[in-house]
Amino acid sequence: MGIREDIDAVLERDPAARNAFEALLCYPGLHAVWAHRWNHRLWNLGFKTLARFGSHVARFWTGIEIHPAARIGRRFFIDHGMGVVIGETTVVGDDVTIYQQVTLGGTGKRRHKRHPTLEDGVVVGAGAKVLGDITIGKRSQVGSGSVVVKDVPPDCTVVGIPGRIIIQDGQRLEQSEPTTMLPAPPPSPDDFPAKAP
Repeated sequence: MGIREDIDAVLERDPAARNAFEALLCYPGLHAVWAHRWNHRLWNLGFKTLARFGSHVARFWTGIEIHPAARIGRRFFIDHGMGVVIGETTVVGDDVTIYQQVTLGGTGKRRHKRHPTLEDGVVVGAGAKVLGDITIGKRSQVGSGSVVVKDVPPDCTVVGIPGRIIIQDGQRLEQSEPTTMLPAPPPSPDDFPAKAP
C-alpha cells in the first residue's frame, strides 16, 4: 500500500485530476485514507483511544469519518468525500470507489460484525447508504441515493430505496412491479387562508 498507487488510483478514476501534485495537495479522500492507515496501525497496536482521537482529527480536517478499526484495501478512492462515514466493522476490498455523503453504517448494537463488506472493484454513488452486515459483491455498483440493506451478488447494479438489483451480469432485469406516482389531490379552499379585508 503505497502513496504512489493511491495517487495513481485518483488519476485513473477522476477525469478532473490533472496531475499527481494536484492529487497530493487537493484530494481530501487521499488524506483521509492515509490518516486512516496510521490510525488503523495504532488501533491494532492497542492504542485505541489515540487511534480514535486521530480519526476525529482526520474527520475535522477532511470531512470524512473512518473508524480506525475499519479494514480498508489498496487503491481505495473517496471522491469529493465530504460527509462520508465508514463504521467500525466495515471491510473494504481493493480498487473500491465511493463518493460524497456515502454511509457504510451499522445496524443494531451488537459487538461483532455489524457493518458492510465491499468486495474488490465496488463503486458506491453519492449519498448512498449501505447498512448492516451485508456484502456488496465484486464489481457491483450502488446507485446514488440508494439504501441497500441486503446482500448484492457480484457484477450487479442496485438502485432505489430499498435497493433493488436492476442489472446482473450485464443483463437488465425485468421489473416485477411498475413504479407509478399518484397525482396529488387538487387543493381545496380550506388550504388557503382568507384574505384580510
